[in-house]
Amino acid sequence: MTLGPSAIAQSAQTAEQSDTAPFSAATEEAQQKLQQTFTNLKFDDFGPAPVKGPIYQATAGGRIIYYAPESEQILFAAVYDKNGVNITALAQDASARKKLGVLDPAKALAIGPEGAPTVIEFTDPECPYCRALEKFWIAKAAEGKPVRRLIYFVSGIHPQAAAKSEHILCSADKEAEFKSIYGGAQPASLRKCAAGHAKVEADAIAVQKIGISGTPTLIIDGKLVSGFQQGELEQFLADHSAKIDAKH
Repeated sequence: MTLGPSAIAQSAQTAEQSDTAPFSAATEEAQQKLQQTFTNLKFDDFGPAPVKGPIYQATAGGRIIYYAPESEQILFAAVYDKNGVNITALAQDASARKKLGVLDPAKALAIGPEGAPTVIEFTDPECPYCRALEKFWIAKAAEGKPVRRLIYFVSGIHPQAAAKSEHILCSADKEAEFKSIYGGAQPASLRKCAAGHAKVEADAIAVQKIGISGTPTLIIDGKLVSGFQQGELEQFLADHSAKIDAKH
């Protein structure tokens, strides 16, 4: 039997409706579940994502990424559970903590009084956010909330980072020179020495192994903090102050 053009069109439309009906029902069900789970969020539209098949988690450069092999896509995203917990950040923290064994605290440049809350800090003397962080630490110290910072230099981002880091490490008073450089000082010549050069190279190897890709990066109470997150640092200091008050 031969079908005419109108019959063929009608048959195709019926098939299309049959194919999309289950998908539309699944989409509607997913949308309802999304709204029920995340009741505090308002969604303007909803529809299928371009990602297909299972999604896998990987770590690259210290950052969690997601890979969908079926659609050959990489996702740079933060995944939250139904309670609003950022499970991507938790996975990234766990990955960083596993790699902290490459760090030797005895070889870090220590800045700040002993006995103060300790912060591991990956920094770059040419990074403007690192300089803003330095001002923050100075202000907090003036308020009576100093920290003990274990400094590791990241020298692979800005062209003069390695030379300025070596200059600091070759100075007689490393802490004073650190504060001077981060305060904006531009020495006419930069100091060089074998020990300083070796420390910069050792820091670069450690940074690569851990997967630090940006500055500043901090580790506070075992948690990795990317960038100058003032709110998190304020909370860190407040928590430690509360612990001290509780002991007294």
